[in-house]
Amino acid sequence: MLDSLNPPQRAAAVHAEGPLLVLAGAGSGKTRVIVEKIAHLIGIGRYSARRIAAITFTNKSAKEMRERVGKRLRAEDAAEVTICTFHALGLKFLQIEHEHVGLKRNFSIFDADDAGAQIKDLLGGSNAKPDDIEDMKNLISRAKNSGLSPEQAMAAARSNREKDAAMVYELYQTRLTSFNAVDFDDLIRLPVQVLEENPDIALAWRERIGYLLVDECQDTNDAQYRLLKQLAGPAGNFTCVGDDDQSIYAWRGANPENLQQMGVDYPKLQIIKLEQNYRCSNRVLRAANALIAHNPHEHLKTLWSDQADGERIRVWECRNSEHEAEKVASEIHFLATNRKIPWSDFCILFRGNFQSRPLEKAMQLVGVPYHLNGGTVFLERQEVKDTLAWLRLIVNPDDDTAFMRAVQSPKRDVGASTLAKLAELASEKDIPMAHAAESMGALAQLTPRAANSLSKFTDILRALRLDMRQMSSGDLVRRVAKDSGMLAELRHAAKDTAGYERRANNLEELASWFESGPRGASAADMAAQLALISRNDKDDGGNQVRMMTLHASKGLEFPYVFIVGCEDGVLPHQVSLDEGNLQEERRLLYVGITRAKIQLWMSFSRLTRKFGEHIRLKPSRFFDEIPAGEIQRDGADPVADAAHKQERAKAGLAAIQALFD
Repeated sequence: MLDSLNPPQRAAAVHAEGPLLVLAGAGSGKTRVIVEKIAHLIGIGRYSARRIAAITFTNKSAKEMRERVGKRLRAEDAAEVTICTFHALGLKFLQIEHEHVGLKRNFSIFDADDAGAQIKDLLGGSNAKPDDIEDMKNLISRAKNSGLSPEQAMAAARSNREKDAAMVYELYQTRLTSFNAVDFDDLIRLPVQVLEENPDIALAWRERIGYLLVDECQDTNDAQYRLLKQLAGPAGNFTCVGDDDQSIYAWRGANPENLQQMGVDYPKLQIIKLEQNYRCSNRVLRAANALIAHNPHEHLKTLWSDQADGERIRVWECRNSEHEAEKVASEIHFLATNRKIPWSDFCILFRGNFQSRPLEKAMQLVGVPYHLNGGTVFLERQEVKDTLAWLRLIVNPDDDTAFMRAVQSPKRDVGASTLAKLAELASEKDIPMAHAAESMGALAQLTPRAANSLSKFTDILRALRLDMRQMSSGDLVRRVAKDSGMLAELRHAAKDTAGYERRANNLEELASWFESGPRGASAADMAAQLALISRNDKDDGGNQVRMMTLHASKGLEFPYVFIVGCEDGVLPHQVSLDEGNLQEERRLLYVGITRAKIQLWMSFSRLTRKFGEHIRLKPSRFFDEIPAGEIQRDGADPVADAAHKQERAKAGLAAIQALFD
């Protein structure tokens, strides 16, 4: 299989000793290189499959890589290679080394809502302003993504705001520990802490993971890079694959400078560039190369393809966003109906979700089916989150956040005042709320009605905890749904049978997911894994036009791509212009351009409406960075424009005629 690789790909795949950085341009076949490298390392006997780990950034990428490795290797080898996200690796680490950070084995993982609820409470509960809560969450997350403990965050604080955040961080972390819980950021920060403070543990993990491969390494934050260094050790037997031109996540802590730091930390680092693109036309690549060349580079790449030049990039000037949306919807409808192109071959990209509304309206008017990424996803449905809270509490009685949700799912005679009193009693005795709810002394201080409801709740919980060892994880989910009274509540609340069945089926799907896990995996293991699934991992649009943000498009490709809202103040975004982050905005457009396999459209509006007034907009400054020869602007080529209009007019007449046939 190595013979099917191009020379740089092959060089990267056979490199077996010492640190390697593969700078892989968009569409250059990096996943194939990683898969072939894993096969090569096993094939030459340098590393056994169980000592190889490939780390990705999304569950979707990990799943794809796992499938490709499964097709390339023998089944027994494929099963032993570790392929997971950074956070899944951190979870596995903490499940083994939990005692070193003061955790018990079955710890809980707090999601964003759980974390937000605790921070809100620390800031004064209902008196806390939503913006202050969000700001505090972001500052604490930033500190954790930098690998800082509460004490280190306080020492690094430069402003009163950062000092306040460090104090709240310390209180928040104390609560997490008391709940036997971690949040998402702790899955990286805590392993780094253990490895850096315990050389013997670090040595053991380097023996466990002999060779490390990291995909999308330009997206690593400081804590993830430190984790990489600890696992790789001084020898640096790793391959990092990344593209500094596609680093678009600085807003969530990603630090593309880690690629440069790698050369400092590992002086023997070898660098291989993958510049042959297997996705785009040369015209699209020339436009992308010209655009990104305006950013400074330590290692400049020039993408090329052996495909034809393809059509020029169409640039549309529109009156406003409504006119722009109508043009996009009309063009997609024409191409799909007259050239028999599947709807799923089209994608519309924009800077922010606020731009989707006129597009949705236009698509509905002309009858174009579409899928907007980021709608309510499975794991955020109320009945699913309620069931997961029950499961968390069954395996981790210390989890007060899970208790607060489970005891009210379904509704019972346990109101806010009862929970407040129970929390007070638990705090006085320094015990979890679930333990307080079983205490006769605590129950005696509640109203008889509330005490009776709590007793019934704890009886159900105790029975489920007792029986869980005798049933599969999937059956435990079904028992929770039934015994808790959740299914009965759903049936009572539903307007019709279809509504009940839809929500009940969500719980059955959750049970099926638990049953599909690895053999021998407990409910606790599966609940922890489920907490790692990101919002868009199951976001499949089927045969529909896809609509998404430029950030969400990373890693995807479509034959026909429309990038709308290419105006100064939108792309590049005004906040980025104000903060001097033009380079990241340029990389974001570069990502969008390189999603297109066959044809690309870019459009902008002349006017927008703000506070009842018309405001004139300027085309994105990035248009000036794309060679004029690669672009066809509306009105700039009368012959091409006339042919374009004539083709669509004929199609329109044919459609009208068909109505009378």
